[in-house]
Amino acid sequence: MKFYLIKPLLLSLMLSAPAYGQSTVQQIGNVSTVNINGQQVNIKLDNAEAQVSVYTPSVIRVRIDRKKLADDFSYAVTGRPLVVKTTITQDDNQITVVTDSVRAVIQKKPFSVAFYTPEGKVISEDEKGLHTSWAGEAVTTYKKMQEWEHFVGLGEKTGPLDRKGSGYTNWNSDVFGYAATQDPLYSTIPFYIGIHHGLNYGLFLDNTYQTDFNFGASNNRFSSFGARGGEMNYYFIYHKKVADIINSYTWLTGKMPLPPLWSLGYQQNRYSYYPEAEVMRVARTLREKRIPADGITLDIHYMEAYKLFTWNKDRFPDPLKMNTELNKMGLRTTVIVDPGIKVEKGAGAYERGKNDGIYIKYPDGQPYTGQVWPGWCNFPDFTDPKGRAWWRKEVKFFAQSGVSGIWNDMNEIATWGQKMPDNVLFDYDGKKANHLQAHNVYGLQMIRASYEGAREQFKERPFLLTRSGYAGLQRYSALWTGDNRSEEDHMMAGVRLLNSLGLSGVAFSGMDVGGFTGNPTVGLYTRWMELGAFTPYFRNHTQLNSKSSEPWSYGEDVLDIARNYISLRYQLLPYLYSSFYEATQTGMPVMRSLAINYTHDPRIFDWQFQNQYEFGNGLMVAPFESTKEFGKIYFPAGKWYDFYNDATQAGGEDKIVQLNINKLPVYVRGGSIIPVQSLVQTTSQLPTDTLTVHIYHGNSANSFVYYEDDGKSYDHEKGGFYKREISFLPAKNQISFGKPEGKYKTHFKFIKLVLHGFDANNINVSGRASALTSSEYGWLTAAASTDPTGGAYQPEKCRVKYLVFNNEPNLININY
Repeated sequence: MKFYLIKPLLLSLMLSAPAYGQSTVQQIGNVSTVNINGQQVNIKLDNAEAQVSVYTPSVIRVRIDRKKLADDFSYAVTGRPLVVKTTITQDDNQITVVTDSVRAVIQKKPFSVAFYTPEGKVISEDEKGLHTSWAGEAVTTYKKMQEWEHFVGLGEKTGPLDRKGSGYTNWNSDVFGYAATQDPLYSTIPFYIGIHHGLNYGLFLDNTYQTDFNFGASNNRFSSFGARGGEMNYYFIYHKKVADIINSYTWLTGKMPLPPLWSLGYQQNRYSYYPEAEVMRVARTLREKRIPADGITLDIHYMEAYKLFTWNKDRFPDPLKMNTELNKMGLRTTVIVDPGIKVEKGAGAYERGKNDGIYIKYPDGQPYTGQVWPGWCNFPDFTDPKGRAWWRKEVKFFAQSGVSGIWNDMNEIATWGQKMPDNVLFDYDGKKANHLQAHNVYGLQMIRASYEGAREQFKERPFLLTRSGYAGLQRYSALWTGDNRSEEDHMMAGVRLLNSLGLSGVAFSGMDVGGFTGNPTVGLYTRWMELGAFTPYFRNHTQLNSKSSEPWSYGEDVLDIARNYISLRYQLLPYLYSSFYEATQTGMPVMRSLAINYTHDPRIFDWQFQNQYEFGNGLMVAPFESTKEFGKIYFPAGKWYDFYNDATQAGGEDKIVQLNINKLPVYVRGGSIIPVQSLVQTTSQLPTDTLTVHIYHGNSANSFVYYEDDGKSYDHEKGGFYKREISFLPAKNQISFGKPEGKYKTHFKFIKLVLHGFDANNINVSGRASALTSSEYGWLTAAASTDPTGGAYQPEKCRVKYLVFNNEPNLININY
C-alpha cells in the first residue's frame, strides 16, 4: 500500500523538476527570426541573439550572447569590414552566407555554424548536440574534431607544436621560474590554426575574460573554446596557405611597426647592472673583446628605491651623460618600467597620478593598493584614455635621460600574492569593467601607452619590450617569454614558445638566452648563445645572485664561439632587417615553425622534429640540447644545403647527424636568396660598400624583397626607403634584380653575387658577358678575419662561384 502512495509522489517531483542538463547548462536553442542586412545577418534565438558578419572574403565573424548584443568594441581588432561580394540566402532549415572564398551554413533547428570551401569540403563545424551553450556565466562553443586534425599556435603556450590532446587557459600570470610545461604564462593570444585533410583555418576568440581551449583533452569528440564571462565572439579565417591566415589575422589585429635597426643587434642584460661604473665596464669589455653589440638593459636597480620615473643618483649621478657616452660607443639603453606607482606622499609620480585621478579603484572610490617592488602601490588605469595620456607624458622622463628603449614588466598585473580582487574597477574606455574582464588586456594597454608616449617623446623609433599582452600586442611591442630557467628543456621549450608566437602574429619575440634563473652549464650556455643568434630578439639575461652570463664569463673557448655567432648575426642583418620588413607587411614571422611552409607534411609534427624552424625565408635551424651527441633532422620537400660547407641533402628524408657543441645545425633551402654585409661591431657603424647576395640553386622559383632604410627615423613612412625584389628563376636560368623603389639611397655601391650549387662557368649580366670567378669561401671566415682573437670554430670551406657588379638602379638580369 505504501508503495502505491510513494510512487505518484516521486513521479510528481520528477515531472516538476527540470532535467539535470537543462538546469545546469543552457543550450542556445532554435532560430526564431532572421534579419539580413547587407553582409550581416542578425538572428534571434530561443535563448540568445546572434550576429554573423562578413569582414573579408576569407574572414567571417560570429557573435552570440544571451542578452542584446552590446555596441561593438575591441582592444585587439583594428580591421574594419570590407565591402565584398556576399550572397546571403535562407530557407526553413538554414541560412547560407557565401563569399568567393568560403561558405558558412547556419542551421536553424538548433542554431549551429559550419564552414565549407567553395567546393563543399567541410573546414570546421559545430559538434552536433553541443553547439554553443552556457554553464553559469561561462560560454563555450564546441567544434567537431576532424579526423587527424592538428592544432597549432595559441600564442605563448608551452607543450608540443601540435596542441591536439591538450587543454589551455588564458589568464595572464606572473610565473617566476615557470616549469617547461606550465600553463598559463604571461600573455593571452586566443588565436589558433586548425589543420586537416589538406585544409587549414584560423580561429580567433576575441574575449578578454579568462578563456579556455580544449583540443581533445580528456575527450575524443570535440575541440572547444570558451570564456568565463562576456559574449561568444570569434573570427573564422580560411585560406589555402597558413601564411595567408597569419596575414588575415594580423590584418584584423594590426601589423607590427618597423623596429629600429639597433634592436635587432645583440643585447646585454642582467638583473641588475649597477652602478654606472659597472654599466660602463660591461660596455667597454664588449668593445675590447670585439663582441658586436647594440644594447644594454637596466633592471629595477637603476631607480631610487624602485620608484618609477626616478634615477638612483648615487648609482647613476648623470644618466643623460652616461647614455650619451654609450651612444657614442654604438650602444643604446633600454630601461625597465613596472606599472606600480609607490604610495608616498610628496613623491612626484604618485602625486601627479593622484591629482589626475588615473588609478584603478574599488567600488567605493578608493584606489586599489597592492604590493610590488617599491612597497604598497597604486596602479594607472591604462584602459582609461586619461590614464594612457598621463603615462604618455611621463615617458618624457626617459627621453630626457637619453633612453632608447622601454621594457614593460610586471604588467599581468603582477602583485605579491597574485590575487588582485575581482571587484577592482576599470574604465575600459568608458564601457566600465571589473578585474575579471580587464585583467588580460591591462598589459596590452600599458604597452600601447608606452609606445605612443615614446613615439611622441623620443626623437627616433623606440624599442618596446613587454612581458604581458593580449592579441594585437604586435602593434606596439616585442615580447619575451619571461623568467625562464637555465635548463636544457627550457631552451627547447623556448624555441617552441617563439615559434608559437610567430604563428600567432607576434614576429618580434625572444627568450632570456642562457636562462634567467639558475646557472647554465658551459655546454648549455654555448648552445643557447648559438641559438640566440637565430631568434628575432637576441638578449642575454640572468637573475640577481647568479653566475655572470656575459660571453666572456665561461672561458675563452666559449667566448670565441659566442663571438662567432654574434658576428654571423651582424653579417646577416640585411637578410634579417628585410625579414622584419616582411613582417610589417604580411605578418609573416621571422622565426617560422615548419607548420607554415610545410603544413600538410605529417612528419613536421613528430616530436623528434617539432623544434625545427625556419629563420626568415631561407634558413632552417635544427635545435638540440647541448648534451646530445647525435641528432635526427628532418628535411622537408626540396633541396637543402649545409650552411657551413654546401653539402646537399634531398628533401623528404631524415638524417642522423653527429652534433658538435661548436656548431649549431643550420641548413639553406634550395632557391634561397640571402643578402649579407661585412662585419660591424654595432649597427651605428656602416658596413663596406659591397652587398653580398648568396643564391642557392634549386628547382623552384623564389623571390626575396631586399629592404633598406636609415634604420632609425620615421622617414620610411614617407617613402624614405630602398626596396628591391631579387628573383631566382631556374626555368629561365635567370636571376634578376628589379628596379628599386623608394627615395632612400642605398649605402651599397656594389653587389657581390655568390652562387651555390650552380654549374655555369660563364654569365651574362644585362648583355655584358662576364667570366665567373671560383673562390674558397666560408660563412664565418669573414668574421674571423676581422677579429684578431680568431674563432674557436672555423667552418669547412666550400667552393662557390661569384662575380661583382655595380649596384645599378635599373633592372639587372643575369643569365647563367
